[in-house]
Amino acid sequence: MRSLIDLPVSLSRQSAVPLSSQLAGWLREAMLAGTLAPGERLPSSRGLAAQLEVSRTVITEAFQQLYAEGWLEGRHGSGTFVASVETHRPGTAPATPSPAPAPVEDLAAGAIDLRPGHPWVRDYDRAAWKRAWRKAGDLPPGDHPDPYGLPRLRELLAGHLRRTRSVAVEPANILVTRGTGNGLDLCALALLGGGGRAGVEEPGYHVARTVFAARGAEVVPCPVDEDGVIVDGLPDDLGLLYTTPAHQYPLGGRLPIPRRERLLAWARSTGAMIVEDDYDAEFRYDVAPLPALYGLDPSRVVLLGTLSKSLAPDVGVGWLVGSPELVARVAALRSGLSDRTSGPVQEAVATLLERGDLDRHLRRMRLEYARRRAVIVETLGPVCRLRGDTAGLHVLAELPPDPSGGIVERARELGVLLDPAERHHGSGRPRGLVIGYGSASLAEVRRGCRIVAGLIAEAQSGGAGSRVRRIGSAREA
Repeated sequence: MRSLIDLPVSLSRQSAVPLSSQLAGWLREAMLAGTLAPGERLPSSRGLAAQLEVSRTVITEAFQQLYAEGWLEGRHGSGTFVASVETHRPGTAPATPSPAPAPVEDLAAGAIDLRPGHPWVRDYDRAAWKRAWRKAGDLPPGDHPDPYGLPRLRELLAGHLRRTRSVAVEPANILVTRGTGNGLDLCALALLGGGGRAGVEEPGYHVARTVFAARGAEVVPCPVDEDGVIVDGLPDDLGLLYTTPAHQYPLGGRLPIPRRERLLAWARSTGAMIVEDDYDAEFRYDVAPLPALYGLDPSRVVLLGTLSKSLAPDVGVGWLVGSPELVARVAALRSGLSDRTSGPVQEAVATLLERGDLDRHLRRMRLEYARRRAVIVETLGPVCRLRGDTAGLHVLAELPPDPSGGIVERARELGVLLDPAERHHGSGRPRGLVIGYGSASLAEVRRGCRIVAGLIAEAQSGGAGSRVRRIGSAREA
């Protein structure tokens, strides 16, 4: 790693421009000119501050700005690197959304996955991960799994929910599940029985429809708008209503406080229970968190959470939060089904929480996802309306009537995997594209969005599909 002090870095304390902005501008120009090459490692903030004789705050603020713009990327435990993305020389025009012509590549050779539902699992604290599993492995296997979950983990999860969602709960309010799907299944058993009516947002999470139907419930579509579920007109005979108020899936709305209060009033008047899926509420950008429904009325709400988005789907740990009476009823049903969450997995998660490793991972991933979200807004915002970009790991790109199927197919031919919004409608009504930015790298998000932006622009202008079909591939964009 070379020293930047050997390069012509010039920071002026007499300038009206803050030192951090000066440094960010110099680094940006150096990357544009190729003086700093893609993949090159930068000095640590402490080392660079000493070299340039400025405070470490100047360095970190400059780095954070370039992270947000996509010029830099972090590799946990390795440092800060120049991002491997295309740049242009000063004086030339920026890259247009439509990449240069190139042959279509084999999808298996490098497809960019912009479908929702998956987090970034390639950057994690390996030392913390190994430490957690070593500690779990030191414990003997259990012979009587607790249907509530490990007491130690329930206590730690109560603290986690207080920190991340401002929900004041005790361990008696928490049951450890195997994830959201398991939590939905347990809710169906405890709250519906056979033949009950379950309201599900339309459009909404297809797994909820599948789970409730599999348990013999009648699934009732409940319309949503850009803010979330529409309370006026909800049926009075629902046993439960499944909703995603923190970041509606897939439209991305955040249910406003007045509507939350009306929803709870509806539940109290009808006797229905609300199942609140808090699936990615840890990730917010430019907005303050709204209170969880559960915190507003614990008697009418069951709160479901999971580590699938915040850590990894493979962990298989989530939680169900409710009144102690409801939690006890769910635990009894669970015990009768021999349904349980792995003890060693719970022990490992407890260690990650106890040592603060999960909190550190969340802080790091918030910054990482914020950079990818910024690229999506910058690239797709000029060609379509975006919804839900203030939170979570996906946005909805609204499109004109009926073009999404064609765009999805053409993008696939060019090496970009997309999710049509109509898949999330029980009626199949198209609404656009659900763009996920969890499982692709920053560079891949940038390349994929350039391709998608070109396809959207062509669809809106009525351009010939044959020309769009050959505009480039994910690897070449």
